[in-house]
Amino acid sequence: MRQLPPCPQCGSQYTYEDMTMLVCPECAHEWAADAVDEGIDEGRVITDANGNPLQDGDTVSVTKDLKIKGSSSVIKVGTKVKNIRLIDGDHDIDCKIEGVGAMKLKSEFVKKV
Repeated sequence: MRQLPPCPQCGSQYTYEDMTMLVCPECAHEWAADAVDEGIDEGRVITDANGNPLQDGDTVSVTKDLKIKGSSSVIKVGTKVKNIRLIDGDHDIDCKIEGVGAMKLKSEFVKKV
C-alpha cells in the first residue's frame, strides 16, 4: 500500500483516495491525486516589516490596525499571532487569530516577536 500525502489545507494524515481524487475527512478538502504540492517556493524568503526572515510556527505581532474585509471588525496594533504558516500568494501568512478566527495576512504588516 502506498503512502498518501497529508492534506495540503489542514495537514491531516488521514487522507484517503476516492477515484482520482484525494479527500481529507477532517476538513473535507478534495484535491487531484496528481496535483503538484502548492507549498511555498523553497528559494523565496518571506520577511517581516523589519526585514527579519519568518518561518512556519513563528509568533508575530501586527504593526498596523487591519480592517477585516466584509466586517466592521479591526485587528488592533500589537495583536499577537502564534504559530503562523507561510504560504504562496499576495497574503503570505496563514494563521488563526484569537477572537477573530482563520485569517491570511501580508508579511509587511507584522513583526517577529
